[in-house]
Amino acid sequence: MSTVAFIGLGVMGYPMAGHLARAGLSVRAYNRTDAKARAWTTEYGGSFHATPAEAAQGADLVLVCVGNDDDVRQVTVGEQGALSGMAAGSLLVDHTTASADLAEELDGACRAKGIGFIDAPVSGGQQGAENGALTVMCGGTEADFARAEATLGHYAKAVTLMGPAGSGQLTKMVNQICIAGLVQGLAEGLHFAEQAGLDQQRVIDVISKGAAGSWQMENRHKTMIADEYEHGFAVDWMRKDLGICLEQARRLQARLPVTALVDQFYGDVQAIGGGRWDTSSLLRRLRSLGRG
Repeated sequence: MSTVAFIGLGVMGYPMAGHLARAGLSVRAYNRTDAKARAWTTEYGGSFHATPAEAAQGADLVLVCVGNDDDVRQVTVGEQGALSGMAAGSLLVDHTTASADLAEELDGACRAKGIGFIDAPVSGGQQGAENGALTVMCGGTEADFARAEATLGHYAKAVTLMGPAGSGQLTKMVNQICIAGLVQGLAEGLHFAEQAGLDQQRVIDVISKGAAGSWQMENRHKTMIADEYEHGFAVDWMRKDLGICLEQARRLQARLPVTALVDQFYGDVQAIGGGRWDTSSLLRRLRSLGRG
């Protein structure tokens, strides 16, 4: 994999593509807004292109990191989508958190053209992308995974094949289900500590050393205590992800009562203007209720 295309230079894609360029790969970039693509090539080199199809031409590997199912379809199988510019034998990797149905749909579309496919949603957020420390959950064949693994490793600390196409997306759903409960628990704990008159930082210093410790506690407690949420993974995107989880759960007849409840709580956060706040803003919701 010497020439790659990267489709989508948002808060995640921008640094991910940057790691590839710094590793010496030739990167052909596409972004919906030209200004972002121009800025990226100014910083990292490579080239930017007017359409996904143009960016994909001559690329051994095409990586996609956009917003949702419809966005993925537009930049892959839509008019001027990446597949129309990809050659047989190349490989498409989708890093978007999307539905398992879409992964299976893309897998079929790629196979029909002799192109490999991996669904590869990531965890670790903007910080993980910038630090090259993402966790990548993959679905696809062992042969395609073997071709992609080393390249994905340029911005990941762990790259794991979970099963056939769609398995990466299903694993990401498990990830988001677990995070939803953890963040709500952390928000409730900090709210309780505040109402009880405890020093919240000292509480975290103590309990983080025991069974209550988590990534969310380690990385979000300070900004939660300070009531600062203009950073991190947006509530709007979390609700999109949880919607995918809940729809899949209905199909599987899996019970997700806590996830469904936290999804409603995020709806409350959106209603008070927090759609772009970090997911840890569940504490802001509790504080708002307390003041009410």
